[in-house]
Order: sequence, then structure tokens, then C-alpha cells
Amino acid sequence: MNPVAQTPVRLADRILDALPQTQCTRCGYPDCAAYAQAVAAGEADINQCPPGGQQGVTRLSELTGRPEKPLDPAFGVEGPRQVAFIDENWCIGCTLCIDACPTDAIMGSNKRMHTVIEPYCTGCELCLPVCPVDCILLEPASGDATGWAAWSPTQAETARVRYAAKTARVEKAKRENTRKLQAQAETKLADLAAHSRITDPQVLDHKRAIIEAAMARARAKREGS
Repeated sequence: MNPVAQTPVRLADRILDALPQTQCTRCGYPDCAAYAQAVAAGEADINQCPPGGQQGVTRLSELTGRPEKPLDPAFGVEGPRQVAFIDENWCIGCTLCIDACPTDAIMGSNKRMHTVIEPYCTGCELCLPVCPVDCILLEPASGDATGWAAWSPTQAETARVRYAAKTARVEKAKRENTRKLQAQAETKLADLAAHSRITDPQVLDHKRAIIEAAMARARAKREGS
């Protein structure tokens, strides 16, 4: 099939399949899927994925029909696959790295030492800048192999599945929190006088109208998203 003749949606799916799924954002996009969509739409170049290396550029060149070119150093350089390690002597259990990890590769809880589950770590580096005590370091995990030579299809698929699972879990938590806040707002609105220091009926009616309008806007935004 002529790569150029593919529909953008289908092409984006094939490009996503050709990425190493580190979810590292080094390409300038929030995840591998967003980068794949941008490449398919002609909004991003094919040489912006350092974890995929030059072989990754070749893959995207073959899929898109665009000329192959060197990896753009503005997005990073090709290197071995890395794995994060946490110095548990310094870890304060803040959970910031757990929140930042795109594949749920860090295990721990608040005020407890954290540890990295090595097979699930993509070496994305997203945990490094959020650590307040600088107790996370990266170590090479693929010897001299770099780019796609340092990855296996199984590792990429594992990272992809875990990223999707975490994304779904985070979105579910956001929806549940929104519903909880909505319920609290509706409870207060039902008996606004009991939840307000305002006693003037006209002022209360005005406040009620403002709250109802805000809730309606929020509801419309959720239904439209």
C-alpha cells in the first residue's frame, strides 16, 4: 500500500505501532499516540523520537513515504535503554515520582520508601525533575545496544498496555472526583441558606443563580468533551 494513500487515522495507528512506547514526551508531545497523530497529520517530523533512534526514523520514513533524515538532536540523542533506580536511603516517600511515571513502574505509598519495578520502567526520565531530594538516577540497561536495538516488541507492548491502564485509571479518578464535587455543590445549593452566612433572601437568590449557571456550564463542558 502506498503510505501517502493511507487515511490519517489508519496511518496514525501504524505509526504508533512503530514507536517504542516510552511515553517520554521528548518528541515534544504528551505521549506516543499524540506524536503519532501529529506525524500522520504532517504536523511533526519523523525524526523526533530519540528512544527509537535512527532505526525508528527509518520505520516512520517507510510508513509515511517521507525521505529519511538524521535524528533531530534538538529532541535528544540516541542512546541505550535506561532504567530508573531510587536511592531508598534518601527517598522521603512524597509519591511525586509515582504520579509522574507513565507506566506505573514505581511502587510505594505516602511517607514510605519507593522502588522501581525494573521490567516496567521505560527510562522516560519523567520521574527525575519531580523528585525533591534528587534520589533517582538512570542506569543503562541494554549494554551497547541503542534505539530500537535496545527494545523488544514485547517491552514496547507492555509499556503501551500499562500506559493505557494508568491513563484510564487517572481519568476515572478525575470523573469520580468531579461527580463528588458536583454532588456536594447540589447538596449545598438545595439548602443554600444553611450553608451560607448570607441572610438576605435577594442576595441568596442572586448567589443561587450564579452557582446554578456555573454548574450548568460545567455540566455542558463535561457532556461536550
